[in-house]
Amino acid sequence: MNKILIIEDDEFVRDLYKNIFQKRGYEVEATRTGEEGFMKAAGNSFDMILLDISLPKASGIEILEKLKTEGKTKKISVFMLTNQSQEEVVKEAFAKGAEGYIVKARMLPEQVVSEVENFLKTKKDHL
Repeated sequence: MNKILIIEDDEFVRDLYKNIFQKRGYEVEATRTGEEGFMKAAGNSFDMILLDISLPKASGIEILEKLKTEGKTKKISVFMLTNQSQEEVVKEAFAKGAEGYIVKARMLPEQVVSEVENFLKTKKDHL
């Protein structure tokens, strides 16, 4: 079973994705801040992290950078799940190690889940 961590400050969005992934058979944990998410990621083994950029205290980009430089978390796949679509932000996220970038307003939640499932299946097939 794949394990996903959702780091999202918007409670509605966080709960929406948590419920959808759980109904599809995923084990899901969720946090509101990047620091909480980082601590959870460092203490568990996740297959995927869905990370918002606009978070309280530390931005998602800062948390991404931290995740990708720490030994325990650097191999976890990270998809940015945000409404920020500026080209420079997208480029920065990929440069800092994001494997995917999803603009929430451009996709239905089911499409986001399919995107994540396809990525995880492809990743598993290449192991």
